[in-house]
Amino acid sequence: MTASDVLGFITAQRTGAASLPVAGVVPVPAGVVGVSLRTVHRRLSTVSGLYGFLAARGDVPASPVPKGLPTRRERSRPRQGVPLVRVPRTLPRILAPAEVDALTGALLTQRDRAMVAAMVLGGLRRCEVLGLRVGDLQVAQRRVFVADGKGGHQRLVPIADRFFTMVAAYLEQERPADVDTDSLFVVLKRPRRGRPLTAAGLDQVLDSARDRAGLAHATCHELRHTCLTRLREAGMALEAVQAQAGHASIESTRIYLHLADDWLASQYRNAAEVIDAQVFAEHPLPPPPPLTRPVLVPGFRRLR
Repeated sequence: MTASDVLGFITAQRTGAASLPVAGVVPVPAGVVGVSLRTVHRRLSTVSGLYGFLAARGDVPASPVPKGLPTRRERSRPRQGVPLVRVPRTLPRILAPAEVDALTGALLTQRDRAMVAAMVLGGLRRCEVLGLRVGDLQVAQRRVFVADGKGGHQRLVPIADRFFTMVAAYLEQERPADVDTDSLFVVLKRPRRGRPLTAAGLDQVLDSARDRAGLAHATCHELRHTCLTRLREAGMALEAVQAQAGHASIESTRIYLHLADDWLASQYRNAAEVIDAQVFAEHPLPPPPPLTRPVLVPGFRRLR
């Protein structure tokens, strides 16, 4: 494989072609029918990792995947080329309080409510919820021990009392007593009764609840984004949100500054008041009229 094949692979992925283009690189027409740029980037990263391993083992002389496209500043800045795939940065979707209420109201078991509470109240990832063991619950401290988080990192995560109430009801009423696994969340119906719940099983639980609630979207990661956004809106420090989320870099946590709409608005208002006082000192604005009704703070009304 050559670098030309890699560029053709990118083009084929974006255009939805079944084979590589003959010219290697062709313009991508408007209204593409292929996969998204994020998917292309992920697949290209997989190919690059494979050839990086083969090159390290000596099977190939070098990886054919270019690190990037050269620029006019290549001589002065050799490592700052144009990336092969520029992934757009988009804000993740979150659920409104009414949508959280509708989703939790459509769940059928205490197990399902406890799993959703772990994500929407604790910000746990799907794999972290499924990886919880009974011994990971620290009820007295109201926290859970994540033994195998993303990247193999471990951390202690505080979660609200409501989660532990739901877990207690699940352990007392639903979890089979004769299971031979220490996994916290297990299958409740035969033929896999008592075995650890899988990612596909958790997705099916959410899909069914979402359909019953009439919601257009509600995924495990959206529940996690909802939790971390609400924590930031409630005034939690960005470093604390980073620790709660288990992010290795605070740059991954900064996205919640934009999701929490009150942060940007308050920062702008404070700066705008200073600018207005400096620029329009001779013509100040009249004071705003008093509020006629209380301002509602966004949050969760209830979580069944």
